Amino acid sequence: MSYNRAYNFSAGPSMLPLSVIESVAENLPNYKGCGESVMEMSHRSKEFKTILEEAEKDLREIMNIPDNYKVMFLQGGGTLQFAMVPLNLLRKSGKADYIITGSWAKKAAKEAKKFGDIKIVASSEESTFSYIPEVKKEDFRPDADYVHITFNNTIYGTHYPYIPDTGDIPLVADMSSCILSEEIDVSKFGLIYAGAQKNVAPSGVTIVIMREDLIGFAKETVPTYLDYKVHAENDSAYNTPNCFGIYVAGEVFKHIKNIGGIAAMHDLDVKKAKKLYDYIDSSQLYTCPVREQDRSLMNVVFVTGNGDLDKKFVAEGKAAGLHNLNGHRSIGGMRASIYNAMPMEGVDALIDFMKKFEAENK
Repeated sequence: MSYNRAYNFSAGPSMLPLSVIESVAENLPNYKGCGESVMEMSHRSKEFKTILEEAEKDLREIMNIPDNYKVMFLQGGGTLQFAMVPLNLLRKSGKADYIITGSWAKKAAKEAKKFGDIKIVASSEESTFSYIPEVKKEDFRPDADYVHITFNNTIYGTHYPYIPDTGDIPLVADMSSCILSEEIDVSKFGLIYAGAQKNVAPSGVTIVIMREDLIGFAKETVPTYLDYKVHAENDSAYNTPNCFGIYVAGEVFKHIKNIGGIAAMHDLDVKKAKKLYDYIDSSQLYTCPVREQDRSLMNVVFVTGNGDLDKKFVAEGKAAGLHNLNGHRSIGGMRASIYNAMPMEGVDALIDFMKKFEAENK
């Protein structure tokens, strides 16, 4: 069936797999014959508990999450995690070390400073975040309660090519814009969080994967909802969760299992990104400002060097069915977010348009 869909290069909310959208649409009025839509289902019902349990089970399987980690489906986006992390993890010294690699990392550190002694260990701001700083274990304060990184930087198109060695200090990672795009060793992290609206589901769900020994240190003054222990003990249903978002996330997890897991997904992501970067690097018109080894597979940023021409590119791209190619409002330029659900055909269509635009605007 043809839906006349555009290719959506938005940084989020972003494309979902079409097969998932079709399955959700088919079950929308009456989920698997139960007589109700998931949108109107009680979060205490047997049917929704099964959806929630299956979503967690499938996520654990595809990410190979160890048994001593809790999985939580929360609300509030990555932004709420900027506060929840320090409120729960500043448990001994009250110190935490942050690496600043973009706008969201800056916001996370700024929020954490409300609650403790936060040190910026490294930053790439002096080069407009065009690279990932190299750090070693000795750069971190030995008594820091945790180290925080933003694993993929949506606005600036960078991604950590390595996992920082923090020794015994728990490593916290915001993986909002790269979760499920690559295999990672979860045991190297104390806590991983990710807003769902890029690679997982519609906006409104936040995945938290947290080592159990780090749970339970929130002070009594911390609001109940901001204590991870409350959510861990109530299986993500302390209050009414985003039932529909969790359901769609579960369908995406099944989709990834069906195509061969995260390894197969990563292979496709690498091929898509390489094809696009190779064209940009060979072009006479477009340039990518990001250091090559630090380039994101998910968010490809590029410019023409002429602000008016960039705006013309975005407008003509949308008219050609290539939506949301504008860079973040803070830096301009262009950004093609090619998350898991973006098919190779979308990248090919973008490159064809870029070639045409270049020929017409030399």
